[in-house]
Amino acid sequence: MNKPHLLITKLLSMALLALAISACSSTTKVESDLGIKGAPDWVNEGTNVLNDKDGRLFHGVGSSSPTGDVALQKSVADDRARAEVAKVLSSYMDVVSSDYMSSAKADGTNVSEESVSRQIKSITKVNLAGAKIIGSWRDPKTSIIYSVAELDMKHVKNTLAETQDMNDDLKRYIETRADNIFDRVAKEKK
Repeated sequence: MNKPHLLITKLLSMALLALAISACSSTTKVESDLGIKGAPDWVNEGTNVLNDKDGRLFHGVGSSSPTGDVALQKSVADDRARAEVAKVLSSYMDVVSSDYMSSAKADGTNVSEESVSRQIKSITKVNLAGAKIIGSWRDPKTSIIYSVAELDMKHVKNTLAETQDMNDDLKRYIETRADNIFDRVAKEKK
């Protein structure tokens, strides 16, 4: 198989995985400020964009009610947490795309909105593979399992740096402005 065909196949596989994960998340949404006594802070804070001493992070929190199979329940909570990261990352990349399109138009650059959108979506899907589960907690009263997934902005930028089939202007724009946009999004979420 040639390299472009392999890349397309890989991206399609990742798109299907992201779709499957997001389908799992549609039944459970963790609201912030749950106020569960004894729960870790991340459970009560819910899905979030964080800029703190640990870096610029996308956090997704998912949960699963008891199923009779604790391993399956944990797996469902993990998948839902990753789906929440996907939502937050997708929202962030929508802001990046919108900012880039505005900047390009202001500079008089002729940019295909469809092409930019396609490139942004492919970067988002590739980055989801870097989301990792960093914690789980079982509520002793309800037996609901909560999981938190994390995606570091450093991973997003490293993935971008390795991307070969992206418009050079868009790539440069993201490389130079990704952190500022992240900071703005994190501030808006507070």
